[in-house]
Amino acid sequence: MKLDIIGDIHGCFHEFKDLTLELGYNWENGLPIHPKGRVLGFVGDLTDRGPESLKVIEIVWQLVIKQSKAFYTPGNHCNKLYRFFLGNKVQIAHGLETTVAEYELLYKKEQESIRKKFMELYEKAPLYLVLDKQKLVIAHAGIKQEFIGQTHSKVKEFVLYGDISGEKHPDGSPVRRDWAKKYHGDPCIVYGHTPVKEPRVINNTYNIDTGAVFGGKLTAIRYPEMELVSVLSTMPYIEEKFKQFD
Repeated sequence: MKLDIIGDIHGCFHEFKDLTLELGYNWENGLPIHPKGRVLGFVGDLTDRGPESLKVIEIVWQLVIKQSKAFYTPGNHCNKLYRFFLGNKVQIAHGLETTVAEYELLYKKEQESIRKKFMELYEKAPLYLVLDKQKLVIAHAGIKQEFIGQTHSKVKEFVLYGDISGEKHPDGSPVRRDWAKKYHGDPCIVYGHTPVKEPRVINNTYNIDTGAVFGGKLTAIRYPEMELVSVLSTMPYIEEKFKQFD
């Protein structure tokens, strides 16, 4: 299995296209297809904050659902957008407002189409992906060794939001424990969720969310080569959005 796993895109379609081209994918037919049969993997958070969330949904739906040429597992922003599309009461904030604004500009028929596509993508996605005979796990915010193989509510919370302590930062965001520092499992864990300036590699875990939507980079990891490939973002740079680790 030869995979190229891409970090949190957050509606940055331009960077997504640039990164796939850098990885050797060909867009001749309107979708990124690799001439040597490599496939894409997505760690979730396809949407919100960036300028072209709906375009990203469309491409990922085509790849995963229509063509079976990619792997996708949802992030917390995907979960919230799904709940919005279900008609649940969710706060249109923290990035969701940009996706909703794009959605509301569409004609009713187009709205129904993108809504159906995203809901299908989300509903068919596993909570996290276990691949290559359990050597590789893709989980949005990461996963503990003992949670692999389980899907109960505690696992779902961890996979979507990380190892949250229950405390809050002054800006209202949750305080997250550094689970990767304590990870000593056999499977390689590839995840995103927490923006870092450079990919963070520790204890066989790889955080590839390099903050594309905050002006950092969009990063992919080639598996099994474990080679990191990044492209610079065109978005404004926001220093305080990047997490510093001790």
